[in-house]
Amino acid sequence: MDSILIKGNGPLNGQIAIAGAKNACLTLMPATLLTDAPLTLTNAPRLSDIRTMTQLLQSLGAEVASLQGGQVLALSSHDLTSHRADYDIVRKMRASILVLGPMLARAGEAIVSLPGGCAIGARPVDLHLKALEAMGAVLDLRDGYVHAKAPAGGLKGAVIDFPLVSVGATENALMAATLAKGTTVLKNAAREPEIVDLAQCLRRMGARIEGEGTETITIEGVTALGGATHAVVADRIELGTYMLVPAITGGEVECLGGRMDLVGAFAEKLDAAGVSVSETERGLKVSRKNGRIRAVDVVTEPFPGFPTDLQAQMMALLCTADGVSVLEERIFENRFMHAPELTRMGARIDVQGGTATVTGVEKLKGAPVMATDLRASVSLILAALAAEGETVVSRVYHLDRGYEKVEEKLSACGALIERIHG
Repeated sequence: MDSILIKGNGPLNGQIAIAGAKNACLTLMPATLLTDAPLTLTNAPRLSDIRTMTQLLQSLGAEVASLQGGQVLALSSHDLTSHRADYDIVRKMRASILVLGPMLARAGEAIVSLPGGCAIGARPVDLHLKALEAMGAVLDLRDGYVHAKAPAGGLKGAVIDFPLVSVGATENALMAATLAKGTTVLKNAAREPEIVDLAQCLRRMGARIEGEGTETITIEGVTALGGATHAVVADRIELGTYMLVPAITGGEVECLGGRMDLVGAFAEKLDAAGVSVSETERGLKVSRKNGRIRAVDVVTEPFPGFPTDLQAQMMALLCTADGVSVLEERIFENRFMHAPELTRMGARIDVQGGTATVTGVEKLKGAPVMATDLRASVSLILAALAAEGETVVSRVYHLDRGYEKVEEKLSACGALIERIHG
């Protein structure tokens, strides 16, 4: 099993290109199931999760070709051969549930295993299922699978008022509604950039959608969708992660392809902590202002609030801040599993339920640590970049699900980092 060795060696400087968004691409790929015409995605990230979604779509009969080193995905679902998404693939990744809505809308039936993924809380799929039921789907949960059938004549438009903001449920309902008869209104919909990106792609395919990026999305169903070419939006989580590199080590890094509108709430917290973020012609330039990072409080919220997927990385920064910071996790329970590992590096962290109190120390120290999930893994790498001595991060298969060429990108800025193949 691979691990990553990092030796802290002071400020880092350079440029880091930001890849296409994993969470956007994993949502866009199932959109191929809505049409028999080709769908081409450019700026695709090269990640293990993308390969898993490729396997899942191919198991359903879709054709997926990886071009230009994996940065272009050519998809076609002109001849679906199966309506069953098996456990062996779905268990690897939670985003697998996103084939349910498109397959049900186009084929009228779907059998999808309940999903797996990172162990950061229950994250039930009941909101997905209730949205599809509102459109007339008949659902039966048995033997770990969702057995879904559309009514005669297909799904029907409905008003769906989500009791909680759910990105995945919004995405599933949005895709299903594009082929439903009549008008569907999604209330309390997720507003994330990945939702906006999906709506823009679906519109290019011929869908009639209004209101993406707001709490209310309206979809007028059409009889069929066509093909399209669409560029995947930049990954705001990768962007935020690499913005923290000069914040925690010193130095200056330009994040190529970064956009302030993708990380507004996060950039505001960085500013409060003493980190400068400025827009350039090519992206965002980040550097520490003066002296030690200041303590700040963080509360995770749905977009446009502070992202839960940047909480672990922000905690790594605040471990070295001057003062006491309080981080409150409101999106997922059990998402402080990185805290004990940071403590091994000399951090002072007290976790009580969904709240972590971090008392900053002047310097972290290298240690052997273990990644527990995707974002936790990269938080440990950030901490190691600023620590004295050597850190070995094990179980980095989590990292490979969401970050491409981490060692290469950080080495280009002067980091002493290498992968150890085990």
